[in-house]
Amino acid sequence: MTETIQCYACGAKDLEIFYQAKQVPAHSCLLMSSRAEALNYPKGDVVLGFCRVCGFIENIEFDPTLHEYSSRYEETQSFSPTFNVFHQNLAKRLIERYHLYDKDIIEIGCGKGEFITLLCELGKNRGIGFDPSYIPERNASKAPERLKFITDFYSEKYTHHRADFVCCKMTLEHIQRTADFVSMVRRAIGNRTTTIVFFQVPDVRRILQEVAFWDIYYEHCSYFSLGSLSRLFQSCGFNVLHLSKEFNGQYLVIEASLENGHSGFAQEENDVEELAQDVQHFKVNFPSKLSEWRKKLDSLIAQGRRVVIWGSGSKAVAYLTALKVKDEIEYVVDINPYKHGKFLAGTGHEIVSPTFLKDYRPDVVIVMNPAYQEEIKLDLAKMEIFPDMVSL
Repeated sequence: MTETIQCYACGAKDLEIFYQAKQVPAHSCLLMSSRAEALNYPKGDVVLGFCRVCGFIENIEFDPTLHEYSSRYEETQSFSPTFNVFHQNLAKRLIERYHLYDKDIIEIGCGKGEFITLLCELGKNRGIGFDPSYIPERNASKAPERLKFITDFYSEKYTHHRADFVCCKMTLEHIQRTADFVSMVRRAIGNRTTTIVFFQVPDVRRILQEVAFWDIYYEHCSYFSLGSLSRLFQSCGFNVLHLSKEFNGQYLVIEASLENGHSGFAQEENDVEELAQDVQHFKVNFPSKLSEWRKKLDSLIAQGRRVVIWGSGSKAVAYLTALKVKDEIEYVVDINPYKHGKFLAGTGHEIVSPTFLKDYRPDVVIVMNPAYQEEIKLDLAKMEIFPDMVSL
């Protein structure tokens, strides 16, 4: 099945439709105060189209008016020691590689401000972060005089801000018109050839190869491979300096500037045919993967085993929604205290703290992200809880 739909990365037509999920929650990370609010939160359709020209994948039914990015949006991963180690090492590496000392830095989509704060504290830099979900009282920076936050989306009205380093982590996948956005960043840089841009996004090839349907959700309207990400930035006037996978292969990173880039990425960039194979693999195997998980859950429940989900982010919402899980799983656990007592959009599951499990005593914990399994195992062991653990 094909539709005459424009690719927002390269402008090509006739994207190949390969995945559809109707009426899924329009948000996954908003804090819902009641089960009723969560169950009635607005929904939208996910219809993924694959561009055979550049490899970009987009939700052709995406409606940005359904979104509400505000202080209710709780996306931070900073309560995880595992993630904080990754964040610290990433910040140190970028500072060393690009000599980010006493420089001006912009972060687009800074969330609660953890990463730009790291860059400014470790390198004695000055930073401006843009994000409507930023909450000032949550930032305990040791260098507040060198940090400024604007609780708004980065747009043309802010392109007058100058920077030596422009950072955008886990944000581009939320943006529909990707080429327009990257072109805006390029225009903002002007003729400053030494300015470095750094973007981080999820890796769609891992999602396709693992048939990880829980990594497809409404907030993410844009999906990239190393090749499609590189092609996008080159088409918008950038030269690629670095291209790689991070965080157990879950994330892609690209570093670029206006100066001459490297030529050692041919293998990573020449991936359109491989992407086409991955798309077909996902399309063919998705029904059986969904059925396999549904049968696994049904078997656990039939055995009278008490099951909880660990991790209340977007993966949990997509997983529970796709499998149509209701009361057979009662609770979702999260280490983020700001989420406790709240409810998952769309499914209505209550979010509880790890200490809740001392009394609840689950038999099975389904871990939403395998990167955190050892961390979770240690947390459970400290409470003398030893359930079976299953990772997505």
